[in-house]
Amino acid sequence: MSVTELDCILHFAVAPGREIPVPARLSYRSWDPYGVHIAFFVEGCAPVNWVFARDLLAEGMVRPSGLGDVRIWPEGSGQSGSLCLALSSPDGRALLTMPAAVVTPWLRRTYHLVPAGFEGESLDLDSELFWFLGEVA
Repeated sequence: MSVTELDCILHFAVAPGREIPVPARLSYRSWDPYGVHIAFFVEGCAPVNWVFARDLLAEGMVRPSGLGDVRIWPEGSGQSGSLCLALSSPDGRALLTMPAAVVTPWLRRTYHLVPAGFEGESLDLDSELFWFLGEVA
């Protein structure tokens, strides 16, 4: 089992032209091959965690993607481009940006851990089912 993580600073848009830096960690785990985990660290609070599809992130790097709670799209181009991440929940909404040049190499590393199309081979469905049924029982 392998993990790749990226510690970075995202910029939370609080008003037009006003942003707050938010430390975050993107994580990819080979035993959860479809998901990208992101934890936001706000001083004095427990981390805020989100999970969304790796494919959604990959598509969002090149064109707008996602419906509903998580939407991702590129802004600008080349090394100076940003990746926009819009999150929505019953508790509120957030628009965050991060440099695409930081995310791109990390996303490539996730595909080295589990290549596209091989995600199903990384799953241990028996263990997952046992865990789920054990939690329910």
